[in-house]
Amino acid sequence: MIPFLSSVAVISLSGVMMPGPMFAVTVARSYRSQTAGLKMALGHAIVEVPLMLLIYFGLARFFNQEPVQVALYLVGGSILVWMGISMFRKRGRPVDEGRETRYNSVVAGVITSAANPLFFLWWAAVGSMLVMKSLSFGLTGFILLITVHLACDFGWLFFISTVVYRTKAMWQEKFRVGLLTACSLLLIGFGGWFLSSGIRLLV
Repeated sequence: MIPFLSSVAVISLSGVMMPGPMFAVTVARSYRSQTAGLKMALGHAIVEVPLMLLIYFGLARFFNQEPVQVALYLVGGSILVWMGISMFRKRGRPVDEGRETRYNSVVAGVITSAANPLFFLWWAAVGSMLVMKSLSFGLTGFILLITVHLACDFGWLFFISTVVYRTKAMWQEKFRVGLLTACSLLLIGFGGWFLSSGIRLLV
């Protein structure tokens, strides 16, 4: 059991620590709240736990169907481009720590997870392998898989938001604007990549 859970932790951290849409939004929102990472992780879990249950019951093949992948790429890419453009437009505005933006960080976690086709494809491939291995330990193994994986998500995103929130006073305004610009371009870049991938699958 210990070697299995160790592999879950390593594989999970390798995924969550990779810069992507959720990382970009977490950094941007951590200016307002130190708990932004926890809220983002909660929103992520709202999408992820049902997905893990679907895979547990044998529905991983659904996400490997080409029409499903096309829909994930096109819809998800469009949403991420929209989020990136919105963030870019607001990059120079003063930070209001007591006010959330158009939607709170939990909702942002849901959106960035549901709009990321790589998230679903990762679970259909790598994630399904972990779920299958957990079955050898019965229901306990699957529950521990969920627990360890979510602990990695919550721990890493909370670490990011804590670092950003506690060090922001040392950053100059130009650096803050530059970082938000980079995060917005990261979202737009991922969105554009997903859109082009979906279009290639269509043709």
